[in-house]
Amino acid sequence: MFQILLTNDDGYDAVGLKALIEALSPIARVTVVAPAKNKSACGHSLTLDRPLRMICVQDDFYKIDDATPTDCVYISVGNLFKDGYKPDLVISGINIGANMGEDITYSGTCSAAMEAVLHGIPAIAISQVCKNMCQGIENGWDFELAKQTISKLATKILEGSFPLDERKFLNVNIPPIKAKDCKGFKITKAGFREYGNDTDRHLNPRGEEFYWIGLHPLIWKSSDDKSCDFEAIKENYVSISPIMLDMTSHSDIKNLENWLNN
Repeated sequence: MFQILLTNDDGYDAVGLKALIEALSPIARVTVVAPAKNKSACGHSLTLDRPLRMICVQDDFYKIDDATPTDCVYISVGNLFKDGYKPDLVISGINIGANMGEDITYSGTCSAAMEAVLHGIPAIAISQVCKNMCQGIENGWDFELAKQTISKLATKILEGSFPLDERKFLNVNIPPIKAKDCKGFKITKAGFREYGNDTDRHLNPRGEEFYWIGLHPLIWKSSDDKSCDFEAIKENYVSISPIMLDMTSHSDIKNLENWLNN
């Protein structure tokens, strides 16, 4: 039987993770190892300054105290899957909120997929784009399109092959619509996110200042051919982007050599 490892960055009790379990349990044995609390925007970070405790919640379901999604994959591969055995697929999500453009570098959801491919395991990061952050939780979002999408992709990988080379993963974003309104899948590139600065300064009762970092609106620079992830979501397509961990700007190597030698 196929084995899928699931994790996320919204925490082990997140509604998106529950939806992911529902979608994938019929096609594989599912093991869940997730952070004990929300770790959104933690990036590809490992916890090196303190020990981590893995707690069994129920059969094949674990939470790790104050762990990052990267920790969850790293610890799982080294301890739950032994003697050279690895899961057939790692899936991270279903994240509440988009992970498109440069947000991929912040994303704990995507970072779990990064960690998986570093261990030679095929991986998918999947995120549910929301019109606002309460849409999925307070309004009873059904995740139906996300569940249909991840079930189809996982089945295609498990029964066939992973379409990417090593150290590459699939980044999937689901538009904020009902499944019946989706136009299909679109293969996309990561877009050019435009950022602002949403920082709120406050004072506590002792007069000490602190800051809340807020949420930026999804604003991006349009691509000429409308081929980026943001454009696909805007047009009600599921966005599937191939992401590589090699961040070298290969096109600039020769220019840099010329610059240095002149």
